[in-house]
Amino acid sequence: MTIILLAMLFVMGCAPVISKPVRDQVDKNLTFREVFKDPEAHKGSVVVWAGVIIDAKNTQEGTLIEILQKPADFFGAPEEADTTEGRFLVLYPSYLDVAVYNKGREVTVGGEVEGKRIMPLGEIQYTYPVVIAKEIYLWPDTTKERLAPYPYPYYPWGWYDPFWRPWYYPYPYDRVRPRR
Repeated sequence: MTIILLAMLFVMGCAPVISKPVRDQVDKNLTFREVFKDPEAHKGSVVVWAGVIIDAKNTQEGTLIEILQKPADFFGAPEEADTTEGRFLVLYPSYLDVAVYNKGREVTVGGEVEGKRIMPLGEIQYTYPVVIAKEIYLWPDTTKERLAPYPYPYYPWGWYDPFWRPWYYPYPYDRVRPRR
């Protein structure tokens, strides 16, 4: 019985953040680059994209979120990489609090390509693919900090802890905690 419960917890912990009905509608061969080049040709296609919020504002249509596209990892989270293929707009049909959906937050979006919008970006006119969101997953706002196992005067030379084996554990340790 315990093994079954542990297996269920493990499987639930690895579940994708976008629901199966939305993921089943996604064309796996359709890339962000293809949609970015010609959003009108892919109107009605369902996509799942990840990225980092650049801006969010509430409009008469709903909440409009500008996102910098990032490659997604196995779980659908934006990868911590400096690679991107461009920006896109997400229109969520109802109200989202822009204090929560603010600049720098990571999101994964599942939705339908609506077309394109041309808007100013600095001194140029930028063509954004527009996605009508069916689902948005806002990733927890966390940061990693590096920790030494002991304060400096005691490590690495001097006092030795016989229960700490540096060859078994990577140094320095990482701790994930919420950003403030």
